[in-house]
Amino acid sequence: MSYSRTADRYTRPAILFHWLIFLLIALAYLAIEIRGPKGTDSRAFWSSVHFWAGTLVLSLSVLRLLWRLWAGAPEEIDHNRLLAFLARAAHLALYVFMFAQPLLGILMINTGGHPVTLAWLNVQYTLVGADAIARPVLKNAHVWLGNAFYWVIGLHALAAIVHHVLFKDRTLRRMTGS
Repeated sequence: MSYSRTADRYTRPAILFHWLIFLLIALAYLAIEIRGPKGTDSRAFWSSVHFWAGTLVLSLSVLRLLWRLWAGAPEEIDHNRLLAFLARAAHLALYVFMFAQPLLGILMINTGGHPVTLAWLNVQYTLVGADAIARPVLKNAHVWLGNAFYWVIGLHALAAIVHHVLFKDRTLRRMTGS
């Protein structure tokens, strides 16, 4: 049974994916910002948290996209063509980020000659081999995209608040389940 596009809110699984991914992205940012100097236990711990968060973001993003393709989404609220276009562009950018950022991180670690290690389970995975030329390019892309998306995520949140406070429409409530 597929989701009715005329419904006024997102499905519970879509809401759950949204907020879990949000929390994991926030955790990944927190972990990378406070990880500490190289060689310290703090850096090892927070790097592990960062790897876990990124891996889970990528995994949940796959499930979220599959759910969205199967269940659909509610109709857009914005009848203003420019705002509707900007909303679609922002959502596309967020989906690209949720896939590209973890993949860039995995490839960066792998091209440095290391598997991504998920601590506490001793799970390791490698997508590509070591590559001294590709690693700095991937690292720069991962850092640049991470910094750029502070702004995109902030604008996304600001847009939800503007819809709620100024436009007084249901944009924010559609994603909160209330």
